Amino acid sequence: MQTLKAGDKVPNFQVNDQDGNLVSLSNYRGKKLVVFFYPKASTPGCTMEACNLRDNYKELQSQGFELLGVSADSEKRQANFRNKYEFPFPLLADTEKEVINAFGVWGPKKFMGREYDGIHRKTFLIDENGLVERVIDKVKTKDHAAQILEA
Repeated sequence: MQTLKAGDKVPNFQVNDQDGNLVSLSNYRGKKLVVFFYPKASTPGCTMEACNLRDNYKELQSQGFELLGVSADSEKRQANFRNKYEFPFPLLADTEKEVINAFGVWGPKKFMGREYDGIHRKTFLIDENGLVERVIDKVKTKDHAAQILEA
């Protein structure tokens, strides 16, 4: 699994968000973008992480950041997750793993002694030109916005 790293150009992608709108990287040209990958909508860790970003959204925006959440959940699951917690940012329903594979966040994981393939919880900070500025590998779900803002 080749994960994108600082300095890499992000490949353009086109994936539907929770409402079926097509979202592509080119929509964010000229903006700073935070793309956060999470394993599964509505699970405890993912909920904590996304709620922390929601609660600090104004602060992130004041620093010029746009946000995109990505998992392999269906549009319906993403919509339920977004509506339940009132997230102000889109969630991509990357069911074909187009974005997940482009960023290289799919791979072997261990949980309670068993190994399986899944999405690694990682966050990418992308500059105005579509280049990776920073990768956050060790995401603190309860304090994720602070990790992004400390850059």
